[in-house]
Amino acid sequence: MGILQDLEFRGLINQQTDAEGLEQLLEKESVKLYCGFDPTADSLHIGHMLPVLMLRRFQLAGHQPIALVGGGTGMIGDPSGKKAERTLNTKDTVAYYTESIKNQLSNFLEFENVDNPATMANNYDWLGNLDVISFLRDIGKNFGLNYMLAKDTVASRLDTGISFTEFSYMILQSYDFLNLYQNHNCRLQIGGSDQW
Repeated sequence: MGILQDLEFRGLINQQTDAEGLEQLLEKESVKLYCGFDPTADSLHIGHMLPVLMLRRFQLAGHQPIALVGGGTGMIGDPSGKKAERTLNTKDTVAYYTESIKNQLSNFLEFENVDNPATMANNYDWLGNLDVISFLRDIGKNFGLNYMLAKDTVASRLDTGISFTEFSYMILQSYDFLNLYQNHNCRLQIGGSDQW
């Protein structure tokens, strides 16, 4: 049984793109995949367990997980499931939370002494020095407002209010994937339904 069939059997796949093509890709080569974890506290929580275990299952199946800690996106805060904007943490607080989460993830993923070691990445490395003009001109222009407004994360907050900071969060997530694809040959993302 392949990794996708195993995950499907366990009821762990809700949505996917090109299931047939993905299955073929996973059967013929070791694929790099990632899941993101925003450092909004100094510890992972029960909601992180499923994605962490999925990364582990992929690693056991011969694939290479990338654990992306959102040192950049964590400065903004994910609007998913929130009725009001998060309190913004300081840079030092986010850095502390980032290190704590990195340490916890090393209890689940093999980062050395295996043929397919996991990698740790921090999106602050590419988001931290991104200037506003470049962001709007080179990245933001590729996103349609109507599509973004229709996303559940945004639509659920339109009546109560959503800041531009939170509204832009999904663009930063997309930029994460582009960066991981270009610099690490990452071809797959796993995550919660808010990532869809």
